Order: sequence, then structure tokens, then C-alpha cells
Amino acid sequence: MECYLCKSKDYHQREGQVRDNDEIKVYECNICGLVFLSDFSHIDEKFYQESNMNTDITSEYSKWLQETQEDDKRRFEFIKSSIIGHSLLDFGSGAGGFLTQVKSICNDVTGLELDRRVQSYYLNKNIKFESDIYNLKENSFDTITMFHVLEHLKDPISVLKNLSKSLKNNGSIIIEVPNANDALLSIYNNDAFKSFTYWSCHLFLFTKYSLEKVCQKAGYKVEFIKHIQRYPLSNHIYWLANNKPGGHKYWANFLDSPSLSKEYESSLAAVGATDTIVAKIIKN
Repeated sequence: MECYLCKSKDYHQREGQVRDNDEIKVYECNICGLVFLSDFSHIDEKFYQESNMNTDITSEYSKWLQETQEDDKRRFEFIKSSIIGHSLLDFGSGAGGFLTQVKSICNDVTGLELDRRVQSYYLNKNIKFESDIYNLKENSFDTITMFHVLEHLKDPISVLKNLSKSLKNNGSIIIEVPNANDALLSIYNNDAFKSFTYWSCHLFLFTKYSLEKVCQKAGYKVEFIKHIQRYPLSNHIYWLANNKPGGHKYWANFLDSPSLSKEYESSLAAVGATDTIVAKIIKN
């Protein structure tokens, strides 16, 4: 086995385990820092077409939207000033909550989602729907968003190259991924988190460096890569105290003021230890 990104065979096994398959190992390349699973064979399109939601999609859809609501709002606020009047594709668009917000300021929005059961919900909201990357027209989009999608792809470089065909000249892609150097791993060394955060459908985890190299290998210019913190200080303290997530649900009322959250995010970002990385890349 070799590193997907730099082809090195110099890697080590990370501590912890994959939470839903303890037979899969987690490796980290000693050269480029890419984190990757030892086995990808369990993942294919059928996995995502059938496993993301309960069979009873009618009863689960509103719950799905509610669960993503906070992230949808944060992402909209982050990019809204740069997408006014754009044609936008959300790749891996899930329940469509983000698209519901951006369609108010974009000329045209499309969701690409493997789970075709969401199609009727999209159409009811006047959102175009695609389930296959190869159905996308060339030179169609000013902006493509990929929120927590890249880590699921077996060949992210090839997918980014294919998406480039659908971008207009100087079009951009916004990518959000989990950070391989999350503070609970790299600073707090929390054993419980090491057995929780790795997941069999997260084939890769990226650092700022490895994400930049993937994007450059796909032929893009990297405009920026930023560290952001999705989960606040209360969640980290709860992990350290109870070895499980949920602090932002139970302790937010006295721990997570806007000013403290901002300062904590800045402190983590300074050492590359936020839980999330966001990149903007430009079609060359």
C-alpha cells in the first residue's frame, strides 16, 4: 500500500480505531501527512444511495434538515458576499438546506446528491437536482461547494479534475473537510475521541498542507485555506470530562459566549488544530 497523494510507502498507524469497523486501520503518511484508511473496498455509490437516511424518508427528512441547519447557516454567511448572482452547484448536497438559503441570492442553484429519494423535495423548493457528475454540463457554474464530501471520495483528485470542466473560466470551488489534526487528537490526546472520530466512510483526513497538495495536483490555484472551529470549547471540555460528545448541547449556556468561541477558534487556528478546514480554489 502507498500514500494516495505522494506515493510514499513511509507511513505509520495512528492510535485509535475506526468506530464502525475495527478491522480497518488508520494510517498517516510520514512524508505529506495525509491520513487514510487501510481499506476502501466497502465504499461505493450504492453505500451512499442507501445508507445516509432511514428508509422512511418522509419522517426523517425534516430531522435531517434540522441537524444541518446550524452548519447551513454558517456556510451561507461565510460565502454569501462572493456568490451573489452566481450559478452554483452544491456537490453532495444532502437535504438541501444550504441550497434553500443560497437560492435567494444566486441566479441558479443545483444540488448533486447520490440519494435520489431527495429529488422530490428539491423540486418542490425549485432547486435543480442531479445524481451523476457526468450529467453536468460544461462551463455551467461560477461556484461549486463541497461541504464534508472530499474525505468520502476514493479518488478526490480525479473528481476535482472532472468538476473543473463544469466550472466557468475563473470559477471557484469551496471545500470544507475535517481536520486530521483536530485538537482532541493533536493537543488533548483524548483516547475516547480516537475511537470515535475515525469512520469507515471517511477514507481520507486532510491537513492544510495535504489539502493544498490535492487541489494543486487537480490543477487548481489555491486562493486560501482557513482553519475554522465548528464545535465550541464546551464540546472539548465535555470530551475531556466525560469521554463523549455533546458539551455544546449541555454546557453552552455558560461556556460558549461569542467572544470566547472566537478567541478559542483563533488559538486553535494558530497551531492548525481546529476541527475543520475550509479552502477556496480557482480554476486555472
